[in-house]
Amino acid sequence: MTRHTSDFLRQRSSNLSLRGSAATHASSPSRLSSFANPSEFEEKKSAMSGAEKAYIVGDFARRASLTLCDTCYRDLPEHLTNSHKLRLADDRNSCSSCNIMSSKPEEFAEPFCKFLQENPTVFHAVGYFKDKMTALGYKELPTRDDWSGKLEAGGKYYVTRNGTSVIAFTVGKAYKPGNGVAMIAGHIDALTARLKPVSNKPTKSGYVQLGVAPYAGALNETWWDRDLSIGGRVIVRDDSGKTSSKLVQLDWPIARIPTLAPHFGVGMMGSKNAETEAVPIIGLDNSDISSFNAKPMEPLGPVGSFAATQPPRLVQLISKELGIKDHSQIVNWELELFDLQPATVGGMDKEFIFAGRIDDKLCSWAAFQGLLASETNEDDGVIKLVALFDDEEIGSLLRQGARGNFLPSTIERAVEALCRENKTFGPGVVGQTYARSFLVSADVTHAANPNFLSRYLDNHAPRLNVGICLAADSNGHMTTDSVSTAILSRVCELSDCTLQVFQIRNDSRSGGTVGPMLSSAMGVKAADAGMAQLSMHSIRATCGSLDPGLGAKFFKGFLDKWEKVDAEWQ
Repeated sequence: MTRHTSDFLRQRSSNLSLRGSAATHASSPSRLSSFANPSEFEEKKSAMSGAEKAYIVGDFARRASLTLCDTCYRDLPEHLTNSHKLRLADDRNSCSSCNIMSSKPEEFAEPFCKFLQENPTVFHAVGYFKDKMTALGYKELPTRDDWSGKLEAGGKYYVTRNGTSVIAFTVGKAYKPGNGVAMIAGHIDALTARLKPVSNKPTKSGYVQLGVAPYAGALNETWWDRDLSIGGRVIVRDDSGKTSSKLVQLDWPIARIPTLAPHFGVGMMGSKNAETEAVPIIGLDNSDISSFNAKPMEPLGPVGSFAATQPPRLVQLISKELGIKDHSQIVNWELELFDLQPATVGGMDKEFIFAGRIDDKLCSWAAFQGLLASETNEDDGVIKLVALFDDEEIGSLLRQGARGNFLPSTIERAVEALCRENKTFGPGVVGQTYARSFLVSADVTHAANPNFLSRYLDNHAPRLNVGICLAADSNGHMTTDSVSTAILSRVCELSDCTLQVFQIRNDSRSGGTVGPMLSSAMGVKAADAGMAQLSMHSIRATCGSLDPGLGAKFFKGFLDKWEKVDAEWQ
């Protein structure tokens, strides 16, 4: 239960007074609820409190109202509490902050939906994770720098590659070189349609069209008649000659792929030719019939410039969004179309999430939440790590993909930097590290579809809002085996998580994940596990509203419990 309005305001006034006098009157008896201890009024240390950590992990800044227990209310700076409509909780079970840190699944649906809506491209997703890590005290490790002397036990760090892949990790306070790494790897790329190098196209019957190419399986049937916007990365060279990248996204739909009316008798999508029949329209230009002297808009920029190869009005839009006055400063861009319809909860009891890009923002976001909320104890002896890759949907072959050297290189450089005089870095300590490590390959899997149950293997059809799903495959498309199954079953037991299982039928085609390529490259034990979803590879998909939180709870449990579980096998 919670208290409102006048009761809360009176309590808040009391709390503000306590804040001001805490340092000199720490022994004064508390007039707050029974679980508030006088020692909690002592002057705050420089270390971030649990409430401050929860504020960032739970994206509370985006919430209009908060419910806080006495302790969490006092632990938050006044400039944060004053920016929300607050309710004071009678117990910790009703406290938003406490629920985030204890991974209560209900608390994660809203921030996950906002994450999907506000970060439509892989560039924006990486930027979002970087901002959260920086706020929580993680330090960036530039890959071009020497890491010697920059890492220490108890530290928190992150590394990026290409602006589309990110690795974050914490070093246990009791870590020693050669200890293992509890790692989670997933992907943050999603099906999309990317602008071609020359995206300008001739106007047809008054329609301005945009040249795009499918990334993975995009431009399929589900992309037609959707409200599509545009966003991504723009490379800009300023007047001083300095080159940088800027992120952009438009907040209204500018593109649409129109179907053909069924009256024409050839199907609403014709022959489904992605090159000629799935070309987006982005505007109108009837200058050819409006007046005798009218001419189509000329390209912006001289011949040979990048701006001259793009639709002029689109160049103007992007320039305006970025505050660029000279179009020639746009050196290049990587822009893509995305479904603009917001992620939302649905169902009679709001038990679903309907959204774009669930594959695989779901597991990636949940894994990151698990890392950010993970425990920090004096006896932690391992590295806790989350790696999120680009290019999984197209085979992971690029340098920012999982087949590249990003993850093993980051681990080995970190271990090297953590070696001191009493431990010499070399193949021995690297091999020892991998032998003591474990990888969870986190990717979404297929939830049972009630209209097609005959396509699922009996007793291997995961449900929504139940828990993490272990993915198995007899032909090595997944890394799961009996040992890794036993390990994750034990993690679920210790973390109060429910474990489901999925395997494809013998007469169906299995998908793949980053697990096999990473576990074979490093030689680490591994399992494939992820959350279930409906409508994989559709522009709009469905998961359970509890699933982001259930995923965060499992991934946090794995990172916090892996060292204990590993010790049970030694």
